[in-house]
Amino acid sequence: MTQYESLNTTLVALYEWLQLSNEVIVVKIAAQLYTIRDFLKTPSDILASLQRVKEIGYNAVQVSGLGPIDAAELKQMTDDIGLTICATHVPYPQLQSDIKSVIEVHQLWNCKYVGIGSMPDSYRSSREGYEAFAREASEYGRVLAKEGLKLIYHNHNFEYAKFDGVTGMDILLQTFDPAAVDFELDVYWVQAGGADPVQWIRKVAGRMKAPEGHGG
Repeated sequence: MTQYESLNTTLVALYEWLQLSNEVIVVKIAAQLYTIRDFLKTPSDILASLQRVKEIGYNAVQVSGLGPIDAAELKQMTDDIGLTICATHVPYPQLQSDIKSVIEVHQLWNCKYVGIGSMPDSYRSSREGYEAFAREASEYGRVLAKEGLKLIYHNHNFEYAKFDGVTGMDILLQTFDPAAVDFELDVYWVQAGGADPVQWIRKVAGRMKAPEGHGG
């Protein structure tokens, strides 16, 4: 997919998402920092890159792919520059082993959306694996919800593999607790998986507050 095709898909999907919403939505366009991860290795790199992101015109970022940095230091950087942290991607093992620190960091950042960047490989090979992951993630989502946070799941293309004729993504949609887990639908990866982004935006209507798109 070319960058033009990816952008077109993203814009069409965003329009569909806005049309389906039953709420008044104030759209916040954020920079996905994973895209510039090669320039986020050290605190000084992070500072310079965040300043550039602000200069380009963004007012918000999704935190993902950063090198080691203290959470309070990052919060101070974003505050000083005038950026808000609107969402994150956290390693799934961190939710499993230390959800307390996940909660503390997101509350420090005033960031509601806790993103699972990808499903671990160990769950991907069967329908049972997808179901087990969805049930487990829903438990974490319920814990986060009690603290005012929302767990969101970011897809790639592998979720569109089929198990007995049903895609992994459909299994997640059916098995996630809708009160505990929302979707961060990445329309680039939906299309790369052979599915229709607009159709999937309709499928997750009411369960997606943070769509994502990128240039491949």
